Amino acid sequence: MDKGQNTGGLMSSAGLVRYFDSEDSNAIRIDPKTVIAFGVLLGVLVQLLTFVS
Repeated sequence: MDKGQNTGGLMSSAGLVRYFDSEDSNAIRIDPKTVIAFGVLLGVLVQLLTFVS
């Protein structure tokens, strides 16, 4: 393999690791259980509206 070629490797993912490791103090934080509960309630609501109409 030629020494001038860039194979990608870890150097290409280093920026993503830095991006996902940083946390913004202004970001909205939602508990995963809240998201799942909202999805279940939304699904039940859709089923009820489908049954009624």
